[in-house]
Amino acid sequence: MSDFSLWDIYRNLLLALRWTIGLSAIAFIGGGIVGGLLLLVRLSGIRAAEIAVRIYVQIFQGTPLLLQLFLVYFGLAMIGLDTSAMFTACLCLTLYASAYLTDIWRGSVESIPRQQWEAAQSLALSFGEQLRYIILPQALRVAIAPTVGFLVQAIKNTALASVIGFVELTRSGQIISNATFSPFLVYGSVAILYFLLCFPLSMWSRHLEHRLEKRAR
Repeated sequence: MSDFSLWDIYRNLLLALRWTIGLSAIAFIGGGIVGGLLLLVRLSGIRAAEIAVRIYVQIFQGTPLLLQLFLVYFGLAMIGLDTSAMFTACLCLTLYASAYLTDIWRGSVESIPRQQWEAAQSLALSFGEQLRYIILPQALRVAIAPTVGFLVQAIKNTALASVIGFVELTRSGQIISNATFSPFLVYGSVAILYFLLCFPLSMWSRHLEHRLEKRAR
């Protein structure tokens, strides 16, 4: 195992785990902000804007995240723009997350019966007031579970940032494995850390789904 002790391996993996959590948080929060804005555009009723958002969503959902990372990281360098692995990872994961969150939240809004919109209109509420007071509070309950489920996917997708040199959990495991010649131990430990990070979120998502089903009955 070279000069690495078991403690050294886990200490370095735990240090890298912070970057995985941080990158996940940036991607989810940034994706949520962009996705929320795109949702409002999608619901605005402006035909051209709705089509633009649909194209945006289809592009980022229809192409692999790995390819998006390559295009930004190497593409910007080819046109003379300096970029870093961290900037590329944050940008691509944010845009990728925004496309999925927009679709998740759009589906949640569209699940609200049309009568709710009509009732809000009968109260002479503006479009913004309809969303704020009537539609979004109901859609929020529907959106919580799939949103948490997507967060789990976002955490696992951060591993793809390792291919452009960003040292998160997976990349750190690769470096340590090459130094210790103990791939089973190192990658097994990496898998356990991902599991400990994602499993509670998965269980919380299922719990929220069950609660929602009971309320719907």
